[in-house]
Amino acid sequence: MRTPNVSFEFFPPKSLEGSFKLWETLGVLAPLDPQFVSVTYGAGGTTRKLTHEAVSTIDANFGVPVAAHLTCVDATRTETLEIAEQYAKAGINQIVALRGDPPKGADGFSAHPDGFASSVELIEALAKTGKFDIRVGAYPDPHPEAPSPQANVDYLKRKIDAGASSAITQFFFEAETFFRFRDACATAGINAPILPGILPIVDWPRARRFARACGAVIPTWLDDAYSAAIRDGREDLLSTAICTELCSDLIEGGVDDLHFYTLNRPELTRNVCAALGVTSKAALAQVA
Repeated sequence: MRTPNVSFEFFPPKSLEGSFKLWETLGVLAPLDPQFVSVTYGAGGTTRKLTHEAVSTIDANFGVPVAAHLTCVDATRTETLEIAEQYAKAGINQIVALRGDPPKGADGFSAHPDGFASSVELIEALAKTGKFDIRVGAYPDPHPEAPSPQANVDYLKRKIDAGASSAITQFFFEAETFFRFRDACATAGINAPILPGILPIVDWPRARRFARACGAVIPTWLDDAYSAAIRDGREDLLSTAICTELCSDLIEGGVDDLHFYTLNRPELTRNVCAALGVTSKAALAQVA
């Protein structure tokens, strides 16, 4: 089996304890030589400043390429592009451009009167600057607001045509879900790389809530497996086995790049990477 390229997603810390956890997570995963790491925005743009601080700290101290999430929520066009310009001046040239989740309690996304109305508008504006490698989101399972699976494909094509260079998918639980989406994208003329997003399950009830919120289909067999594993105290073993098998199936199906949603909990991601042959640079140097 080929050894995949990997990348990791983190969320910005909101407390001193959270900061220690993020730096610990980076200490574990940065030696695996990721292609890049990304830092999220909170719902409603609530962590905008924290995201910028985390991105800047990672870029300065950990020696890995870093991509900053940037959304359309609760900001004017000028404010959003000023944030992007700050990243460019700091030498950060990768952005994950997203519409963004609405604030908690809101019925749905509502554009700022002077802001970007969609991720496509944001991507077009970033592309015009010529300063960024722009990644975008994609949905192998139907987005909760999408009228059909094909609508997800069509909207991704609009984002690629607007100037994005690659896409990162929402997480999913079965490799066939990704393969169907990849084939549909190819049929639609999408040639940009599509990185499958992988969620190592460190907490099944929480992962289940995430899945329901983002539209990821939960297979019956997975629910049954976790019910038994939690009862028997084997949840960690099951999570490692399931995530490793999913990644192996993707690699066997031609996938070269895997993007892990770490939730700032590095252990399971590290263990899965080790099972896939992704080893730290320090360990490789010792072998050599």
